[in-house]
Amino acid sequence: MPKDSPTPPPARRRLFGTDGIRGTANRAPMDAATALRLGQAAGRYFNRGTHRHRVVIGKDTRLSGYMLEPALTAGFIGAGMDVVIVGPLPTPAIALLTRSLRADLGVMISASHNPYEDNGIKLFGPDGLKLTDEQECEIEALMDGDLACALVAPGRLGRASRLEDAPGRYIEAAKASFPRGLTLEGLRIVVDCAHGAAYKVAPTVLWELGAEVVSIGVAPDGFNINRGVGSTAPAQLAEIVRERRADLGIALDGDADRVVLVDELGQLVDGDQILALVARSWHAQERLRGGAVVATVMSNMGLERFLGTRGLKLLRTAVGDRYVGERMRETGCNLGGEQSGHMIMPDFGTTGDGLIAALQVLAVLVEEGRPASEALRCFTPLPQRLVNVRYAGASPLADEGVKAAITAEEAALGARGRVLIRASGTEPVIRVMAEAEEEALVEATVARLAETIRAKARAA
Repeated sequence: MPKDSPTPPPARRRLFGTDGIRGTANRAPMDAATALRLGQAAGRYFNRGTHRHRVVIGKDTRLSGYMLEPALTAGFIGAGMDVVIVGPLPTPAIALLTRSLRADLGVMISASHNPYEDNGIKLFGPDGLKLTDEQECEIEALMDGDLACALVAPGRLGRASRLEDAPGRYIEAAKASFPRGLTLEGLRIVVDCAHGAAYKVAPTVLWELGAEVVSIGVAPDGFNINRGVGSTAPAQLAEIVRERRADLGIALDGDADRVVLVDELGQLVDGDQILALVARSWHAQERLRGGAVVATVMSNMGLERFLGTRGLKLLRTAVGDRYVGERMRETGCNLGGEQSGHMIMPDFGTTGDGLIAALQVLAVLVEEGRPASEALRCFTPLPQRLVNVRYAGASPLADEGVKAAITAEEAALGARGRVLIRASGTEPVIRVMAEAEEEALVEATVARLAETIRAKARAA
């Protein structure tokens, strides 16, 4: 890992990873029993004060959501909290509703870009922000203890209700993020909702703002979320953009907190280019705060150099949009995100929002009157290569031979590039990344390191 890289948070949590709890559906920890205990523990943790306590629960379109939602609901009700159920909605909508409904807690049931077999649970505090590491540790400790003390008397049980106008609230909030006086009229936009949580709201927002909308990935059946569609599989989107001669393609993931774009030529645009475009525009309009953009260690050095030419800094964090958000709050920045497409814009919301990020890009395209292929090529990325190495058992990164190999490769690159090796926070995978000005050097560096780590994983 580069010497100037932020130190990842300590691995103190057993259930919670970098983005909530995640696992295979109907297997611990993503089973009904664990969800019940989580509801009881989180209910006890947030059931403080004398007011009537409330939790908002949303989900994406996975079949297992029908199992986890009632289990969580039972846990919260048993802990004396009222439950507001909103059904399939994007993760940022749950963060928004948690604040607007003055709830004590928000819960999103989703495994984001993972296939339907997986699911996850993300928690938001009353401020609409993801819980801190410390809060998650406290909730885990409660789950490991005797939860009988979390169960209230029969007369204090919570109630469950459904909020019918929840989609409309988010639709209006998303539209309000688009500059007043501008319209999408005359633009043809293809939006890929990954058969996920935004399958209704995203096309509606774009159409109501004036666009001609072509929608794909809007027929969820419980099994097809992210299958061949969405931000991790944008090939179909690119093809349709070219076929329909669209001005822009928008690919969301399963819970719509992530976005990648496709320009009118069918070329993929990642989060780094989105950050660069929005930063340039906001800086020119004196809307960019903090004199910097916050991104993770994964962002391309080309973005850093681009910002530097405009007198702006790139502040790097550990991987995870939660850590991006925390650094933004510490530094007063109002633009941050990840190369993978999580974009955080606190002027409009408290967590990553793929649709709102896309709307900010569309605002720039409308204002400047330029095609996406020009506007969204702010810089030339340095060659970067990422390889995932799966392992079983103990992490190969603890091996002294692996550590020595990483140190040697860092020394060999010197100032010409950088190496980033990290364990995934959601699955047993080591992510091996290198970046340098020469593509051949990048490929060779990644190949050597990946093979060293793979060999250690096989031997373990």
